[in-house]
Amino acid sequence: MRETLRAALPSIASIITSLLVCFIAVAVLRGGLDVAADAFLAMTWGAFGDFPKFFDGGSSATLLRPLGESATKAALLTLTGLSVAVAFRVGLFNIGAQGQLIVGALAAAVVGAGVELPGPLHVTACLLASALGGALYALGPALLKRYRGVHEVISTIMLNWVALSLVENWLVTGPLRAVTTGDNSIAGTAQIHETAELPRLVGDVSRLNAGILLAVAAAIVLWLWLTRFVGGFEWRAVGANAEAAKASGVDVGRSFISAMLVSGALAGLAGAVLILGTEQRYPATIGAPYGFDGIAMALIGNGHPLGVLASSLLFGGLRAGGTRMQLFGVHKSFPELIQGLALLLVAARLMWMKVGDRLFKPKGGA
Repeated sequence: MRETLRAALPSIASIITSLLVCFIAVAVLRGGLDVAADAFLAMTWGAFGDFPKFFDGGSSATLLRPLGESATKAALLTLTGLSVAVAFRVGLFNIGAQGQLIVGALAAAVVGAGVELPGPLHVTACLLASALGGALYALGPALLKRYRGVHEVISTIMLNWVALSLVENWLVTGPLRAVTTGDNSIAGTAQIHETAELPRLVGDVSRLNAGILLAVAAAIVLWLWLTRFVGGFEWRAVGANAEAAKASGVDVGRSFISAMLVSGALAGLAGAVLILGTEQRYPATIGAPYGFDGIAMALIGNGHPLGVLASSLLFGGLRAGGTRMQLFGVHKSFPELIQGLALLLVAARLMWMKVGDRLFKPKGGA
C-alpha cells in the first residue's frame, strides 16, 4: 500500500496543486474568495449532480443529467487515455489516438447507418468495426517501427492529419454525406439506426449510456492483462528495457505490434462511443481533441489503467461542470486549464518523488 501511494503521489499532488492555483486565480481575477468558492461549487454540482437542489425537493434529473454529461466525457477520456497508456507500456508514444478515433468513429457511423441488425448485434457490430478500424490505422506505424525503425511519434502524428483530411474534408462531405430531401440540409453522415445506439442507462432523463461501462471494463481488463498474464508481463519488460527483454527471449517486435494494435483499437472504440452514444452520426467535424487529451490522462494517471480511469472520471466531470462557471464570469473551458496545469506539474515527477521519499520513508530508515 505504501508503494502504491508513493507511486500515485505525483499525480494526486499535481491535481490538488493545480486546483488550488486555479482557485486562487479565479479569486484574484473575479473579486474575492467568495466568488471563487461559488464558481468551484457550481462546477462541482454541474459535474457530479446538484445535491443541494436535489435535497431541496428537486427531481432526480438534477443528479442524473450532470452525471450523464460527466460520464460521456469520462468514457472518451478513459478510452483514449488507455490507448496512449498501452503504448507507453512497451516504450512507444502513440500520439495518433486522434486519428485512430476519427477512423473508428467513421466505421461506427457507416455500420450504424448502413447495416440493419437486431439491437445487441448491431451495437456489437459497430463496436467491432470501430475497434478494427482503429487497430488497422495503428498497424502502419507499428510495422514501420518494427521493420524500418521509423519513430512512432513521427508516423502517428502525420497520420492524424491524414485521417482528418481524408474523413472530414472528403468522405463526410462527399461520398458518405447524408442524402437530403427538399430544403433540408444535414451536416455529416446519415443518422445511425436506433438499434445501433448505445443503451441509455436511466432512460431519456439523462445521456448516461453504456459507454462508461465499456470504458470501465476496458480499464479493468487491461489492468488484469498487465498484472496477471504472461503477455502483459512481456509488454512491461519491453517497456522497462527492450534490450534486456530481447536477451531474455521476449519477441520485442511482436510486443510492439500487439500493443499498438490494442492501442489503436481502444482509440477506435472511443470514436464508437462518441457516435453511438451522443452524436448518432458522424458530424461535419469532431471538434474536441479527445485523442490528444488521452495523452494527458495517461500521464496524469501514471500510465496505470486504473490511474487513467480515475483521472478521466475526475476531469470528465470537471469539464462537464465547467459550463456552470460561466455564471460567475469564468469561461467554460477553465477545467482544461486545470488539466493542463496538472499535466505540467506531473512533469516535475522528480520533485514529487523526493517528497514521497520523505513521507513514505521506511521505519528505522536513515
